[in-house]
Amino acid sequence: MCIDLHTHSNVSDGTEPPAVVVRRAAEAGLTSVALTDHDSTAGWEEAAREASSLGIDFVPGTEVTCASEDGISVHLLSYLHDPEAPELRAEIDRSRAARLTRARRMVDRLGEDFPITWPDVEAQVNADATVGRPHIADALVAAGVCRDRTEAFATILTTGSKYYVPHYAPNPALAVSLVRRAGGVPVFAHPLASKRGRTVGLEVFEDMVDAGLAGVEVYHRDNGPEDRQWLLEFARTHGLIVTGSSDYHGAGKPNRLGENTTEPQALEAIRAQARSPR
Repeated sequence: MCIDLHTHSNVSDGTEPPAVVVRRAAEAGLTSVALTDHDSTAGWEEAAREASSLGIDFVPGTEVTCASEDGISVHLLSYLHDPEAPELRAEIDRSRAARLTRARRMVDRLGEDFPITWPDVEAQVNADATVGRPHIADALVAAGVCRDRTEAFATILTTGSKYYVPHYAPNPALAVSLVRRAGGVPVFAHPLASKRGRTVGLEVFEDMVDAGLAGVEVYHRDNGPEDRQWLLEFARTHGLIVTGSSDYHGAGKPNRLGENTTEPQALEAIRAQARSPR
């Protein structure tokens, strides 16, 4: 079995429709794939239909955007939760709205120095998608300011840039508890991805465990070798599930489907902990 539990479609910041992501997963030899778009479940139905037609196992998920008290970004993968659970849905909707407002403010700042407007960003966003910095990066690429998303994030869109604007996101421990109350299974995504910026300390990890954290995404290209060893030990100490994933974004990132995978028993453990009607 070959299992990839972290992918994105154009419902958030991937470049391919949900059905195409599933099709690519099948072509890559995956037997199970999760769609985990940022703060959205809008791609589940399309992905599930395609998976059924291709005979590939589909795991519905979401990547919930969180932030620690000192403003460090944390991403939480939620698997198999009830998308209609009111508390989790309200928090995600609040975060989505804040991301949209943040994006507009960033574009206003960028427009003072670069040939970019809000309609330029809208042209990069799929209908009803969660708007984020990757769409601003795509607009910068389309305007000829940057070669690709990677260059945009490494220069203009870094968190230390004068164009960066923070946005509301729930505390990680709160998000974990809301996922549990929605019947889902929460897994900490790329916990030590220092290439992306600052990462949280041990206290946040332990707060998330206390709130009901189920697992940690250890095998991810942005976790270094020493980080993986630390995460494996942390998972053993706290009885957490260990996952591995590609974090596939289509053409939006160099990540390839199946470049990191999850063991079958880990997926079985995730399913065993799910309590939603799904």
